[in-house]
Amino acid sequence: MSAPTDLVSFPITLRHEHRLIFTRDVFAPGNDILADLLTPREPGGTARAVVFWDAGLASAFPGIAEKMTQWFAARAHRIVLEAAPVALPGGEPVKNDFGQLERVWAAINAAKICRHSFVIAIGGGAVLDLVGFGAATAHRGIPLIRLPTTSLSQADGGLGVKNGVNLFTKKNWLGSFAVPHAVVNDLNFLHGLPPRDRRAGLIEAVKVALIRDSAFFEFIAVRVEALAKFEPEPYEAVIRESARQHMEHIATGGDPFERGSARPLDFGHWAAHKLEQLSEFRVSHGEAVAVGMAIDLIYARRVGLLPEPIAERILALIQRLGFELFEPIKQIRGPSGRQDMLDGLEEFREHLGGRLTIPMIRAPGDRLDVHEMDGPVVRASFEELRQRYG
Repeated sequence: MSAPTDLVSFPITLRHEHRLIFTRDVFAPGNDILADLLTPREPGGTARAVVFWDAGLASAFPGIAEKMTQWFAARAHRIVLEAAPVALPGGEPVKNDFGQLERVWAAINAAKICRHSFVIAIGGGAVLDLVGFGAATAHRGIPLIRLPTTSLSQADGGLGVKNGVNLFTKKNWLGSFAVPHAVVNDLNFLHGLPPRDRRAGLIEAVKVALIRDSAFFEFIAVRVEALAKFEPEPYEAVIRESARQHMEHIATGGDPFERGSARPLDFGHWAAHKLEQLSEFRVSHGEAVAVGMAIDLIYARRVGLLPEPIAERILALIQRLGFELFEPIKQIRGPSGRQDMLDGLEEFREHLGGRLTIPMIRAPGDRLDVHEMDGPVVRASFEELRQRYG
């Protein structure tokens, strides 16, 4: 027998498979992509599931609720849909309404599903976040399948392993980390979006190209006019590659559950998150990221990190894609609002924990982390943004 000790320690190693599948018309009668993911835990059994979907889809895709129900009914021998699909309001406000989270929990409870069952979330990033948190906390975790339906969620937001709702006026203050059972990107959803929502995913593609891959940035730059018009072939190619780049970083970057201080995928986001909140979410996430990236690009140029010709080229590309670089800030109401946005740096550090870590770039594909930002230079960068684009 070994000698007594005050410490007993055993490693726990878990293997997760982070899967992304591309398809078209996921609820077409002959499309079994989703059915093949809904595999029962016990051999010979049937899978059990509940579905939550973004009610905003009904305007772009009339009859989608009936189409979903018919798709499941045709596969009743394989999959038991335990309740009618539950419609949730889309957009960031749904994450501010704790009652909507309680609706998700109540529907899961009423359906009597368990950790051998599935929760399916269909919608934009806010609905995916809300339902994902509900699934992660019900029975301490029910497998989740995400079907992102916006360009932003297909290119970025629907691909992570985090779920969250807003609390204390702070974005994603309450949340969890859980690798989804799978993510299914139905490219047909992209083409039913209004221009504002189609554009949103492009800014996250630019962001991930700037911090990871200069060749991807050049791919976007060469096709910028076609992308601004949402021409299907280049547009889908950029959304697909953005999704792949985001997923690769999450899976291989060494910190999927964000235990460290660095979050390279959040380039331009410290100001963006605050702008969304202060505008009461009148400014979309994509619009806010464009502004946040512009502030950081001007800051990087001012402190000598980023050569002026490169900074100007990137700023011009963002504009050519159709993004305003100061107009969204006018949605902040109140005399101190703009300074409050600049004070978002401290909230960003608090949310991450540890020391402040902000991703910056020296060139497309050449990222570095900075651990402090000069307040007067941040304010000067903001003022330059106002003078140039306001």
